[in-house]
Amino acid sequence: MNIIYHASGRIFHLYNDTISYLMMILRNGHLGQLYFGRRIQDKEDFSYLLETCERPMTSCVYETDRSFSLEHIRQEYPVFGTTDFRQPALEILQENGSRISNFTYDSYAITDGKPALSGLPATYTENDAEARTLCITLKDDVTNVQMQLFYTIFAKGGILARSVRFLNQGTQPVHLTRAMSLCLDLPDCDYIWEQLSGCWARECHIHTRRLEPGIQSIGSMRGNSSHEHNPFLILKRPSADERQGEAIGLSLIYSGCFRIQAETDAHQTVRILAGIDPETFDWKLDTNETLQTPEAVLVYTDRGLNHLSQTFHKLYQKRLARGYWRDRPRPILNNNWEATYFDFTEERLIEIAARTKECGAELFVLDDGWFGARSGEKAGLGDWKPNKDRLPNGIAGLAERIEALGMKFGLWFEPEMTNKDSDFYRQHPDWILETPQRSVSHGRFQYVLDFSREEVVNAIYEQMAELLRTAKISYIKWDMNRSITECYSKAWPADRQGEIYHRYILGVYALYERLTREFPHVLFESCASGGGRFDPGMLFYAPQGWVSDNSDAIERLKIQYGTSMCYPLSSMGSHVSVSPNHQVFRYTPLHTRANVAYFGTFGYELDLNKLTPQETEEVKAQIRFMKQYREILQYGTFYRLKSPFEGNEAAWMCVSEDQKTALIGWYRILNVVNDRYTRLRLEGLNPDYLYRNSRTGICHYGDELMYAGLITSDETAGQVPPDVTPYTDFDSRIYVLEVTRP
Repeated sequence: MNIIYHASGRIFHLYNDTISYLMMILRNGHLGQLYFGRRIQDKEDFSYLLETCERPMTSCVYETDRSFSLEHIRQEYPVFGTTDFRQPALEILQENGSRISNFTYDSYAITDGKPALSGLPATYTENDAEARTLCITLKDDVTNVQMQLFYTIFAKGGILARSVRFLNQGTQPVHLTRAMSLCLDLPDCDYIWEQLSGCWARECHIHTRRLEPGIQSIGSMRGNSSHEHNPFLILKRPSADERQGEAIGLSLIYSGCFRIQAETDAHQTVRILAGIDPETFDWKLDTNETLQTPEAVLVYTDRGLNHLSQTFHKLYQKRLARGYWRDRPRPILNNNWEATYFDFTEERLIEIAARTKECGAELFVLDDGWFGARSGEKAGLGDWKPNKDRLPNGIAGLAERIEALGMKFGLWFEPEMTNKDSDFYRQHPDWILETPQRSVSHGRFQYVLDFSREEVVNAIYEQMAELLRTAKISYIKWDMNRSITECYSKAWPADRQGEIYHRYILGVYALYERLTREFPHVLFESCASGGGRFDPGMLFYAPQGWVSDNSDAIERLKIQYGTSMCYPLSSMGSHVSVSPNHQVFRYTPLHTRANVAYFGTFGYELDLNKLTPQETEEVKAQIRFMKQYREILQYGTFYRLKSPFEGNEAAWMCVSEDQKTALIGWYRILNVVNDRYTRLRLEGLNPDYLYRNSRTGICHYGDELMYAGLITSDETAGQVPPDVTPYTDFDSRIYVLEVTRP
């Protein structure tokens, strides 16, 4: 790992064993992009990688050199309005109405390690040997605004983290109307664009298309990263697949409005931009004020999409998630929501919790409905005090009773919202986001609190902290059930209303930071009606998130498969729910519901008292299995084997770090008859280890399982005999491979 500056050609080279990143100071003082990809050997001069030529009808920077036009030069951080007609990374509105700026090179600094980003989540290092950081400073001589471009290269893996910091050293304020976290200009467009998109209850479905001339983008203008588009992008070569080939992954560590886009120009070069959505952003930068953009993470691989994902998984598990729960297996829980919804009493909760403990689970979670006048969606949000009619002993008393059963206790909050039918709103009606003289929308009869205001965040913090100080609460499910509309804050002047979306999410981060610091042993799980804010920004504070409100096992195959493109299994809340499922009303075997949920944090969303004795024994066996293997399932190396988006079968697997244990999940969506013989090629095994198959007792060497494959054929390859247990739709199996002789 190194960062080298070659003064003769004014070239920067960042590299480790996997990647190289090259850029140079151009003749006009701007930064040019030379190369990003597989590691190449360092040398003094790479300037020839910046190709220029005279083109017809080209605007020129220098009258005497028609070959030098920013329109055809790959740049590091392009600005608006000069000779580059592509989308810029930066646009600054000045006091005289001009939007033209000219940032030229000033200086650079190289430091060991990685600096933290003030007020924002970001990857980090635990010692200076893990990474090096380059900071390049550029200045605009007219406005005296300073721009610092940060590049952190990690010692291991094809990882480069980038962000930008602005400082107004001038005498007049300016408005940043666009300030992206990253620009990456690529020399060709021979890529497949892959995104994770959907909506509520079908988040993170994989969608692909070729890059074509023009602009294609994903983003959110909702105030949250959204169910619709995850802040993640893959560009892969057409020949790349899960096992081989070149790909670039881009992940934005941010939870608010965002945009990621690719612009392919007439000469088939590509500009990638990622950062805060410019349509919802206008930041007034006064004299001596600063703005730090969110961090964007680039990952390069030439070993296929599984390797790309594994790089993100390890980075986000170990150097984005933090604290007590970062490396610990997650407790197996039961959440009462789908068991009771709002219809519960303390005694019924204890009854459910007692059966939960009997089955072997470790944590009981009380969801919505425990506070204020909350008996439905219309009241109570903001009044974070227990409803004594339902809970005569309060939260502290209920937690004591749960702990007496031998379990931990968890609690649901939705701290960013209020109902108008609440004491909190009646005391502070001006604390919601709403535009003067305009109607105000609601979602689920709730309104968004103005988290751009410190006093609002403080008031919510005091209520939550009081409960956490006085009750034995080990887990918090932090929900957020609606997006922002009518985004206007009464606390800020007119010329700063463009800052509110960003200031709002900074307020969310600030509340998370205070609570996680004061209560470091509490496990936080983020939620936003499921996956409405499942993003890297949340992982910095809450090491796991509720992937989707849709807990149907078959739908979860696609949701969890897509989510795994970027996010580790330890971050994925995945539960067994009742059949028929409450979202799609599908009947699914109990074993399949567990076989999908194992590949995540694992838990239940049902009243275990309503199971038959046979089902209860099955649940006990599931919990024993998860306890035995959860460290591998949550922290092992994950491989996608068969995509649920491409056929009737899906499969994935986890391998222990020592390669001595592997768990394979195999799923058949619809039943078949007289089918073909099937095999599944495995990944990540040691070719010289002899593995015993738990289902058949047969021993196989790792190379056989990876190259010849694991036989998954069953009696459906033919006609199922009458003395065999009938196969059904939505069938599944777990194969456990244990080394018998290394």
